[in-house]
Amino acid sequence: MQDIDWTKIMVGEEKWGFLIEIAIRTILMYFIILIGLRLLGKRGVGQLSVFEMVVIISLGSAAGDPMFYKEIGLMVPLAIFAIIVGAYRLTTYLMAKSKRFDDLVEGKATYIIEKGMFSVNEFRKEALAQDEFFSELRQQGVSHLGQVETAILETSGCVSIFFFSDEEVQPGLPIMPKEFARASKMVDHDGLYACSFCGKVHHISKEQKTECTSCKRDEWVKADDRPRIK
Repeated sequence: MQDIDWTKIMVGEEKWGFLIEIAIRTILMYFIILIGLRLLGKRGVGQLSVFEMVVIISLGSAAGDPMFYKEIGLMVPLAIFAIIVGAYRLTTYLMAKSKRFDDLVEGKATYIIEKGMFSVNEFRKEALAQDEFFSELRQQGVSHLGQVETAILETSGCVSIFFFSDEEVQPGLPIMPKEFARASKMVDHDGLYACSFCGKVHHISKEQKTECTSCKRDEWVKADDRPRIK
């Protein structure tokens, strides 16, 4: 049986001494990354825009290779870091000077819900699945759209929600999984029903096939008017 070369398994073609070099490289790159992030500002990860995430990923990519490839000197990532941070600073300066450039880079906040209904045209523009959005609303205590006065998709990807007061809550589309799963084109009882696509509420008679006046869809869910549980 051939002897197992544990040295090759553990450190590959390099010698054990290279681990010391890797440790030194990693520590230096760690502090370089900290300095780079400090120069970018103090925003938290949850507040980062797509543009800023690209910058962070670029810094991480530039930092990775020098940690374990001895062929790459530390001046290379330092140069890359300087260029990335400089480009970031220039971009943010231009964004502050030009609203049009800011919208081009960061995008715009989008009104997803207004007065308890989906803004259909805006919602279609966003790569946001209905189930995903409903999950976001439920995590913020929403059980039906009639509780929501306005919901805004921010440029960071977060959703800002402004609620109706309990007295102003109106019938709306239920977003709880079991209730939403009961969507049907024909209803069993007269009453208020919400369009399963846009949330517009209509009064529908039993066994009456109705088309939504807002989005022209024809699938309905019994409207809910419960106040939000705080």
